[in-house]
Amino acid sequence: MSLHEILFIVFSTVVLLFSLMTVLSRRILRSATYLLLVLVATAGIYLWLQYEFMAAVQVALYAGGIVVIIVFSILLTHHIHHRSKPFPPVRVITGLGVAGLGAALTIWAILQHDFHYHEAEPLEVNAKVIGQHLVNTGDGGYALPFEVISVLLLAVLVGAIVVAKKDKANEQTSENK
Repeated sequence: MSLHEILFIVFSTVVLLFSLMTVLSRRILRSATYLLLVLVATAGIYLWLQYEFMAAVQVALYAGGIVVIIVFSILLTHHIHHRSKPFPPVRVITGLGVAGLGAALTIWAILQHDFHYHEAEPLEVNAKVIGQHLVNTGDGGYALPFEVISVLLLAVLVGAIVVAKKDKANEQTSENK
């Protein structure tokens, strides 16, 4: 077994293990921490595939941005030690069924595809080419993805504020009673 295969096994194991821990943890702050580890391991897979830009975006945007916003929203709502209630058995069974169906569909789609490896031609990389790709909205451009990312971060920030305000309003209502 080569180092290349060992790295894939390690990264994919970390992603699977901490994904399960994210979903199964009853403490919200621990779930956010496990999610951070999943996103960092996903960046490791991107590095393993030699997609350095995607790895940097994964760490900067998702691991760095969204998880920090989620943690701040948890801290703002003062529910750090909050434990979620166990799910009813019907929801657990439904969730497992949907997850199994999704896994079966994914495995079926992968097995239907005939994967072939081929070497890609190396691209010219210099500051001018990178700059043109950053401002280009067409094929191979990054302007549109950056705009989508900025809207996503704005939505997460607004969501975090709404969650924090909603809990403060509920606390004030319960104090007035």
